[in-house]
Amino acid sequence: MARPPIQERFGRPSVMGVINVTPDSFSDGGVHLRTDAAVAAAWAMLDDGAAIVDVGGESTRPGSESVPVDQELARVVPVLERLAGAPVSIDTAKAEVARRALELGAEFVNDVTALRGDPELAGVVADSGAYLCLMHMQGEPRTMQRNPIYADVASEVASFLEERLAFAVDSGVAEERICLDPGIGFGKTVEQNFELIARLDVLLALGRPVLVGFSRKSSLGRLLGDADATTGSTAASVGAAVAAYDRGATILRAHDVREHVEALTVAAAIA
Repeated sequence: MARPPIQERFGRPSVMGVINVTPDSFSDGGVHLRTDAAVAAAWAMLDDGAAIVDVGGESTRPGSESVPVDQELARVVPVLERLAGAPVSIDTAKAEVARRALELGAEFVNDVTALRGDPELAGVVADSGAYLCLMHMQGEPRTMQRNPIYADVASEVASFLEERLAFAVDSGVAEERICLDPGIGFGKTVEQNFELIARLDVLLALGRPVLVGFSRKSSLGRLLGDADATTGSTAASVGAAVAAYDRGATILRAHDVREHVEALTVAAAIA
């Protein structure tokens, strides 16, 4: 059976819970590296109101290195096997990892490279009928934060995502199953991250739902006065999510699901 359009599957606002099955993710590296811990956290997030949980086996924090396919599979497959029947997204840029995750029941592929990392990934997504998120990143994780420069960050991010959206559709992915992510923290300064949220209308003009992942990003801690912050607080994360929702975001990717769900439920009731 074909999946419904992404905006029907994910009402506004929806929360995507983050499960990093990695030793080195920026805010929770190692916390969910054990399968038991990752599975328990995922079910708890769903109980707390997450619409879906995003399982990833490769860190994309600034400065991170890529991991081999077999290592990424070894991290995520045991978790996915034990989440059978749950709403799951796979956070990967590798076709082989996505293919296995989709076979195990994942319904969503979250690709930080916007189909640039693996030439086979677009076909895997198209053949499966899965939902797809295309994210903007300037450079790649190892180097993206060294000196990000834009003449107009919102317009340049939108132009990039418009091109990647066209590529995905040309590759056979149904446009109605695609959402877009401005890539907060992926090759942007603190000021550029906040400008992207303030000007989210530029991205919404492309006609696709928008996913925003500001949860625990270092820009939040730096805005609050810690020049060397590597993470942001839950309270700051919730504030950013509510602001993004207020400006039109559909899916808010979050580590602290219950707090986000409660705040966004109130924001939606007021809206």
